[in-house]
Amino acid sequence: MNTMLYPELYRSLEAVRWDMEKDIPWSKFTVSKLTDVQANTIKMNAITEWSALPATEMFLRDNYNDSDFCAFMSIWFFEEQKHALVLMEYLRRFRPEFAPTEQELHAVRFTFDPAPPLETLMLHFCGEIRLNHWYRRAAIWHTEPVIKHIYEIISRDEARHGGAYLRYMKKALTISGDSAYVAFAKIGVLMASSRRTEKPLHPTNLHVNQKLFPRDTVQSRLPDPEWLERWLDKQIQFDDMLEKKVIDLILHNLSLLFGHTFTTAQELNRYRKELARKLQSDTDIREISR
Repeated sequence: MNTMLYPELYRSLEAVRWDMEKDIPWSKFTVSKLTDVQANTIKMNAITEWSALPATEMFLRDNYNDSDFCAFMSIWFFEEQKHALVLMEYLRRFRPEFAPTEQELHAVRFTFDPAPPLETLMLHFCGEIRLNHWYRRAAIWHTEPVIKHIYEIISRDEARHGGAYLRYMKKALTISGDSAYVAFAKIGVLMASSRRTEKPLHPTNLHVNQKLFPRDTVQSRLPDPEWLERWLDKQIQFDDMLEKKVIDLILHNLSLLFGHTFTTAQELNRYRKELARKLQSDTDIREISR
């Protein structure tokens, strides 16, 4: 029985793929509705999207034994780099002085330390959900019609990527069983506890290379490392109410995935601890039986 997801995901994502020349209303650009501050945020988003390059290298390395998932990376990588490209094209056409340099782009390409693949999968699933909501908010904040349209388009891509990751999470539950449940619950607790932390919980804002600390997050390697918090808090105003929507969506999807209802991070954490105890108990029993 063929359980590969890549062929189906390729067809479904190909069917809704947008064309950068035909589907972006470049002719509607309104110069008076784009400020320098807004142009700078577009630059920072473009560089952040470029970091799909080291993330893909990480995914291919850490999932070497999963050719199905690695094949899907060809789609994810293409579409994420396309996000960077369309934002850079916007700046090239209308505000070239803000376009990122090759050096600025290359600065976010660095090696991520090896990490457990299941935890990383869940982390990026949550990241896509959060980014979808961030970009939707960015589309509202911007006043220039072309960039508003671009953010709406790429936000929908991020939602579809989250759906694809969820498919691979479901597959992992059937293959890896309890260890997958524990991994997803562990990261779910972290991502659903974001309002308790001082920094935005997104893969590009997490430390990923011990030797490079503290410059081992994507955000720390941007031309303006403080940009993300300012963009979220002061500009697109991604407040607690909006963050709660992200948390609720993460908990809702885990509830469906696990067949168990979670309304708070605390409930998920209790479930995680029960899973961890069961997994340890099963391991102990196997060891005794040897």
